Amino acid sequence: MTGIIKENIERINHIKDEVALKAGRSKGEVLLCAVTKTRSVDEINEAIEAGITDIGENKAQEIMDKYKYIRPVRWHMIGHLQTNKVKYIIDKVDLIHSVDSKRLAEEINKRAAQHGKIMDILIQVNAAMEESKFGVAAEDAKNLIDEILASCPHIRIKGLMCMAPFEDDPKSTAVYFAKTKQLYDKYASEIQHERLDFSILSMGMSHDFEVAIQEGSNLIRIGTAIFGDRN
Repeated sequence: MTGIIKENIERINHIKDEVALKAGRSKGEVLLCAVTKTRSVDEINEAIEAGITDIGENKAQEIMDKYKYIRPVRWHMIGHLQTNKVKYIIDKVDLIHSVDSKRLAEEINKRAAQHGKIMDILIQVNAAMEESKFGVAAEDAKNLIDEILASCPHIRIKGLMCMAPFEDDPKSTAVYFAKTKQLYDKYASEIQHERLDFSILSMGMSHDFEVAIQEGSNLIRIGTAIFGDRN
């Protein structure tokens, strides 16, 4: 494995910067978050040594298991988060991508208050309305944002997250990314609140990150393209 992870990170960084430039954006504008689901501590630390500053985990248990063994890095909770697991990760993660209900937000708010912190979150939008995926319907996102701002003083909303359907042709995902970007721009301009700071649009994974960047993503979540296929 030695060297391969570093080479993959360098390749992805080059591609993302090139795509961003072609889309009329700045080089370095798109953050690469390494998805470390099922990956070993050694693999993760190798990625961090190769320049990764942000890692994303899908399960609370993996964060708890790995946290003390990982070099200093920003932690992202990118998978579905059960309310009964919030208390285990609230003091460890820097950003929760997957908030899609008032109930989950209220639990995050409660636990953040206990730790005296403001928790940064993203609202997960299910732009394709896939039954197999979590996320709030696009037409319901505004209501959820309003409810969180009104009742959760220990939460700051930093933007939106979207997972597009897996398509053989990644270009087919553009419509879902574009829909989420439209919502992102709309809310950023229409909603004024001290705890709403739309600066993160989390879209794109190993298969479709180039399309996501073209459609406005500034945070891509990459696992397989960095570490290889999971066992």
